[in-house]
Amino acid sequence: MTTDDYKAISDTIPRQPGVYRFLDKEDTILYVGKAKDLRSRVSSYFGDRRDRAHKTRVMVKNAGRLEFTVVETEADALLLENTLIKKYQPRYNVMLRDDKSYSYICIKNERFPRVFITRRVIKDGSTYFGPYTSKARIKIILELIKRLFPLRTCHFNLSPENIEAGKVKVCLEYHIKNCMGPCEGLESEADYNDKIDQVKNILKGNFGAVKTHFKGVMEKHAENLEFEKAHQMKEKLGAFEDYQSKSTVVNPTIRDVDVFSIASEEKDAYVNYIKVVNGAIIHTHTQELVKNLDDDDEPALLAYAIPIIRERFNSISPEIILPYEVQLEEGLQATVPKIGDKRRLLELSEKNLKYYILQKQKQRASQTRKQTSAERILRTLQQDLQMDALPLHLECFDNSNIQGSHPVASCVVFKNAKPSKKDYRHFNIKTVKGPDDFASMKEVVHRRYRRLLDEGESLPQLVIIDGGKGQLNAAVESLETLGIRDKVTVIGIAKRLEEIFFPGDSIPLYIDKKSESLKLIQQARNEAHRFAITFHRTKRSQNFTTTELTNIPGIGEKIAQKLLSHFGSVKRIKNALASEIAEVSSLKVAEKVKAYFAGQGGEEEE
Repeated sequence: MTTDDYKAISDTIPRQPGVYRFLDKEDTILYVGKAKDLRSRVSSYFGDRRDRAHKTRVMVKNAGRLEFTVVETEADALLLENTLIKKYQPRYNVMLRDDKSYSYICIKNERFPRVFITRRVIKDGSTYFGPYTSKARIKIILELIKRLFPLRTCHFNLSPENIEAGKVKVCLEYHIKNCMGPCEGLESEADYNDKIDQVKNILKGNFGAVKTHFKGVMEKHAENLEFEKAHQMKEKLGAFEDYQSKSTVVNPTIRDVDVFSIASEEKDAYVNYIKVVNGAIIHTHTQELVKNLDDDDEPALLAYAIPIIRERFNSISPEIILPYEVQLEEGLQATVPKIGDKRRLLELSEKNLKYYILQKQKQRASQTRKQTSAERILRTLQQDLQMDALPLHLECFDNSNIQGSHPVASCVVFKNAKPSKKDYRHFNIKTVKGPDDFASMKEVVHRRYRRLLDEGESLPQLVIIDGGKGQLNAAVESLETLGIRDKVTVIGIAKRLEEIFFPGDSIPLYIDKKSESLKLIQQARNEAHRFAITFHRTKRSQNFTTTELTNIPGIGEKIAQKLLSHFGSVKRIKNALASEIAEVSSLKVAEKVKAYFAGQGGEEEE
């Protein structure tokens, strides 16, 4: 939209609270905003303001038209704005940055419910608590639940019919007292559900109800002169109080509150959230946001983030502690504390936020140093080898065989001076008979780059051949056949003196032994050698075991593999009884195997 476009409709825009939307020519919503005065707010996007951010100017330029919705109050505008942003996720609005899924504790909707960790929330009537952003905390909670309330972990259907028919038997968990055996009717459904209610109280932060439960059970056992059971309950109560003491960092007179603080940088903002239930902190979370326009000030960002974070963490706290006044939904009490426990809660949130941002800055600095280090190494390598392009992508080849048997080759890939293991490739030599390293190298290089060309993949800037002039010349022949000789730099490295050979040059290059570029070449060469040797050993092992068993008349590859999978080795098959082999295959196969190995000289010891 241009300024002239705006002037043509400016008189039709009311001076009332509402929500405005910029749309492109395809009617895709680009940006949603709220305003106390729609005309005044929208007019700020047009005119000759020099301080407007580049993204804002681009958004307005790409907009084809403007829509608006009038509402009664500014609070209504906030609600409608959040609803539209959630529904349409406009490109230029603030975005919550989420690069991972969080964990939940699930109480399964079933008879004798299981309690477990999950990352998937399924709408099947189960109860979910979370999300939990700390793996350590969720493990502590589950360990506590397991210690206090023995619950089942099996997946069986414990219907009354199945229990009565005896279809399920108690397992090891029952014998080590981690489960009370509801599968055999050893625990009633009412008693089990009573434990589930207490688990829910712990996860909700209702610690008082849990303590009352334990004290009541302990006193009941004492009255019945069941002192051992009373003592066990006392120990569980102590364990729970220990957990509660670690969780309670707030004055218990402060009941249910949410605490929010915010800090922003040029392009990002960070919102810290602390959830307090019954005087205990049960969740802490820092949410990253991406700012897309220059009007994303801190109060607006906080107003946007609060309802989303509260919904994610299932918060129904009526009070929210904030660093300053922010427009909230009706029915919520905003508190901006100056002194006291609530102020200390806000300071705790701000401290968490400070450390989180400091950690992010250190991570970015570390990544920058790593990138700088990789770039320095690659520039040194480029200079040492007199390359035109920076070797961001290099590949190294090596052959492996023993007197020509099981010839294989490997190709390892380095990107930005680091191994890219997902791009490594193995090769079985197909066209070469006998121990011919030169012909093997020629075949492998041709197959590798023929495939890259056919699939339209990018070629490496540097190709390293593990070997001297012979292997190097063989690789060059393949590159010339493919017509890419002038598109890549190719070198050979001889092991003895770490000499670097170039095609057509009989005089090798000697790079300083302490040079980072030589160390990178050596790392690629050693990695190619390791990868080739590993593959070669695997091939030899597979060939040996297959040949050993398939030499037996009437034993094919499928039966041989079945026997090996069961017994684990040829030695164990030799030493096995005929009846044991017959259980895996058949009596006829067992007789053939025993007759074959008996003819070779009998059994061997392990």
